[in-house]
Amino acid sequence: MLSVLLRSSRYTSAIRRLHTSAQEVVERQAAEETVTCSFGTFIHGVRPDRLSQMVLRRSKRMVLDSIGVGLLGSTTQVCQLALQYCQHMYAPDDISSVYGYSGMKLSPTLAAFVNGVATHSMDFDDTWHPATHPSGAVLPALLAITDMLPSNGKPSGLDFLLAFNVGIEIQGRLMRFSNEAHNIPKRFHPPSVVGTMGSAAACARLLSLERGQCSHALAIAASLAGAPMANAATQSKPLHIGNAARLGLEAALLASRGLEASSLVLDDVPGVAGFSAFYDDYAPKPMPSPEEAQQHFLLEEQDIGFKRFPAHLGMHWVVDAAASVHKLLVSAEGGALSPGLIREILLRVPPSKYIIRPFPESEHQARHSFQFSACSALLDGEVTVQSFLPAAFQRPELHALLSRVRVEHPHDNPANFDRMYGEVQVTLVGGDVLSGRCDTFYGHWRNPLTDESLHKKFRANAGAVLPQEKVEGLLMMVERLDQLENCGPLLTHLQ
Repeated sequence: MLSVLLRSSRYTSAIRRLHTSAQEVVERQAAEETVTCSFGTFIHGVRPDRLSQMVLRRSKRMVLDSIGVGLLGSTTQVCQLALQYCQHMYAPDDISSVYGYSGMKLSPTLAAFVNGVATHSMDFDDTWHPATHPSGAVLPALLAITDMLPSNGKPSGLDFLLAFNVGIEIQGRLMRFSNEAHNIPKRFHPPSVVGTMGSAAACARLLSLERGQCSHALAIAASLAGAPMANAATQSKPLHIGNAARLGLEAALLASRGLEASSLVLDDVPGVAGFSAFYDDYAPKPMPSPEEAQQHFLLEEQDIGFKRFPAHLGMHWVVDAAASVHKLLVSAEGGALSPGLIREILLRVPPSKYIIRPFPESEHQARHSFQFSACSALLDGEVTVQSFLPAAFQRPELHALLSRVRVEHPHDNPANFDRMYGEVQVTLVGGDVLSGRCDTFYGHWRNPLTDESLHKKFRANAGAVLPQEKVEGLLMMVERLDQLENCGPLLTHLQ
């Protein structure tokens, strides 16, 4: 009887082992088919030869613009407050560079944070569609890692650009899984959501993490993501970009240490509140394998939007429309514009509460005000960095025009950066009506800045902080970044 029981016990144990083994195989196969795992596979496995010449050109333009904007942003009060906080709360760590501050170095995560804040401190950084600011969340983190790596382990320029494009790609893919994300945001500021994920992906790639670690980096980043739109038009909005860069880097570093997180964070699974918590209509698809012939970067099919002046993207439509009316007014009057000539200003713009600000009380509110943007352009024919300085912001003639603005939201003008328009209609005291309309502003992804215009913007921004020889050196270095064997020298030009 005992021998029978032993045989029975051994048989039962064997059955259990077989069942456990089969269950593990099923679970492993299921995990390999998840959206989350497919993203990890892409981050780990994509190779530089997937970067077409168009993607390389477009991404180098993004890097150049982001550096220039970050250098100019390093002069702002917001950036200086963030830097002072990091210096006061944390002991100096001589590792990673800070935009525009010669000899100043912080820990990698804090440098990523401060440089990210600088990049968005004037709302001058690039924009994509669906709406987000992609470069500012990624580039500061990659520069911090490059500083962190030993001199004989710095990435090549091509590896740097591959990691940068991985970070941009992840953001674009995640945004395209939601129709809600295609419209001007109402709840979460997108860079604080997808930017954190993109930063984690880019850092995981540059750190050469294993496939599973790449997936975990994304999942960890999801726990660090998200910021409410209530802080738009305040000094805290730039923190969203700084935190995206910093926390994405931290997620990748934690994953490199072996920290694990949900294997379903990017999947839409009943009962699992992963990335879908940010978008109600989130419907993800697996990332194509890096080896698949049809796999290409989204940057190849859609260019990036570069801003000509430091303000919310929506402002660019009304500024171009108002500038065309300014030309008509100046031509008719034969000189400077007198506000007394104008009886009413009608703006036809999309509905979006946080950028409808009749009487902005700060430069940050002004950057998010259709009314301020239109009136500034009517007076000056353009909006520039100087438009937000106190001398221009507090002009009596500007406030006189603001009091005459009326806003309409036509049904055919959606809150969508790919389909909206801006229309400015000015009624003069004598009854004449002058109108201007912009459907696609210069700098939009459908009408991108020429290299000449982009270089002019970069020189003006970087030249406000760096000597001319460093500005020109940066421009040349970024233009040939994909040819550099070691992108470490890029860092020496940032201070």
